[in-house]
Amino acid sequence: MRIIGIDPGLSGAIAILEEKKVLDIFDMPVMSEGKKNKRQLNSAQLVNIINQYNNSEEELAVVVEQVNAMPGQGVTSMFNFGQTFGAIKGVCAALSLPIFFVRPSKWKKHFELINSSKDSSRTKVIEMYPSLSNQLTKKKDVNKTDAILIARFFIETRLRDKN
Repeated sequence: MRIIGIDPGLSGAIAILEEKKVLDIFDMPVMSEGKKNKRQLNSAQLVNIINQYNNSEEELAVVVEQVNAMPGQGVTSMFNFGQTFGAIKGVCAALSLPIFFVRPSKWKKHFELINSSKDSSRTKVIEMYPSLSNQLTKKKDVNKTDAILIARFFIETRLRDKN
């Protein structure tokens, strides 16, 4: 079974895993909009990424981090964040893909990342997948590692429970 892990948001990421092997990782596809060149999700590109791994031979599931409004964030940024989250849900529905949601506290607890620095997930993934270290060199790559861990959490908990 292939699992697509998604860390939502415009600076989020997408990870594709099969079993526990990372097949690919992507930054969230975005494009500019309007006079101010504000970023927005490029839904068509998201569909293209998912369809690369959506074939009839392999079962596919999408796991998205369940997000909520956060205190202290501006109204506009929360609206944009929610819009991206909704677009991801819409893309999965349009492609008839099963979608699962996981709270950050659940997957972070599973990987012992509660109350650790944001960069700790990057360290954890590099320990699990040393061959990916050259793709995860920047601080902003923490979104990619979060997407990997979201997918891996699903594999280690939901899929294990099925067998």
